[in-house]
Amino acid sequence: MTTAERRPRPVRAEAGELVEVSFTVNGTDTTLRLPARVTLSDALRDNLGLTGTHVGCEHGVCGMCTVLVDGQAARACLLFAVQADGAEITTVEGLGKPDDLHPLQRSFGRNHALQCGFCTPGFLMSSYDLLTSKPDVRSEELPEELSGVICRCTGYRNIVTAVRETRDEFPDGIPAPGNCGTRALAGRAAGRIGGDAPESEAADEPVATEIVLPDGAPTIAVEISTEVGVDESRVWTVFDDIGLLARCLPGAELTGELGENTYAGRARVSVGPVKLAFKGIARILEHDRDTGRMRVLAQGQDTGGAQTQADIVLRTEAAGEGTVLHADAKVYLTGRIAQFGRALAGDISRRMFEQFAAAVAEAATSGEAPQGPVKPPSAMKLMFGTLLDRMKLALRRGRRRR
Repeated sequence: MTTAERRPRPVRAEAGELVEVSFTVNGTDTTLRLPARVTLSDALRDNLGLTGTHVGCEHGVCGMCTVLVDGQAARACLLFAVQADGAEITTVEGLGKPDDLHPLQRSFGRNHALQCGFCTPGFLMSSYDLLTSKPDVRSEELPEELSGVICRCTGYRNIVTAVRETRDEFPDGIPAPGNCGTRALAGRAAGRIGGDAPESEAADEPVATEIVLPDGAPTIAVEISTEVGVDESRVWTVFDDIGLLARCLPGAELTGELGENTYAGRARVSVGPVKLAFKGIARILEHDRDTGRMRVLAQGQDTGGAQTQADIVLRTEAAGEGTVLHADAKVYLTGRIAQFGRALAGDISRRMFEQFAAAVAEAATSGEAPQGPVKPPSAMKLMFGTLLDRMKLALRRGRRRR
């Protein structure tokens, strides 16, 4: 059903009342709970972390917020999110991958068809719509056909050239978007824009569900090892007790068992001004004391739209009277938490793993978890710890050169 054929569902809601809306974004099904007057552009940016949809005039004039709704170009600032219920939406993030750009994106880069870049997502999506619906558009028609998007740098000549070259390269129609598939998107989040949600406003309680990891490369991939002064069998007494193991995780708390080796929990992350409270689920796929291997899939989200998914493998290796604890993790981030750079996120992961390993050693020794949830490292400790580690690395490199 096209946008023109599909009638927006009628919605009656009080001011501030949350309305459930479901749609497909770049190939991923998602459900949000939002106030009825939240625009589609705000929902995409603030609740799903898809900030490629730029907002300019917010009156439908500049065209910078153009997305595809059921395959047709639409101004995301003029649509309420609830009007897109049941729709298939494609944003500029779905057009191409960083290492495999869409032909339109390659042509824009090749022809320097951008200056500040603020209008570029709108031009890309509008151009895609044009070349899909009218692949034989004449060169002299391009300026008028593309006039629905405003370039405030007035770089129109190169933009028109880029679209014309793409048309000539694909006379029968340009390829479909190349970055649509299952990936991490927030879902069922209350439409809270900015700030920290109080516990009472946290996302809906998790239920047992399938955890599907996103396609493509993870946001962060870490391999960490640390030695604990406890023999391997005692480490596994902690791994065998999921409640005890959960209490060793920094900032985490187990809140329920959902069956089929699946558990509900919550976690808090605080780094500088970014404070997030996640609710989510974890499913144990492997738990083998004989091979010293445990694999867990986890996903969680906060009310502001940040979402994290992870594939974590824990391995133990006997080392004399102690145990080497290995962790291999692939982590996918969406929303505010994705603002962390890869290096910082990797440093945070290492610090938290060190805390986890220390808590496991304490629990294995005493038979009890540390009192209260293990607090995640503070921003100050992370900063100084990271600087110290990098200074040590620089010194080691200097000694090797000498």
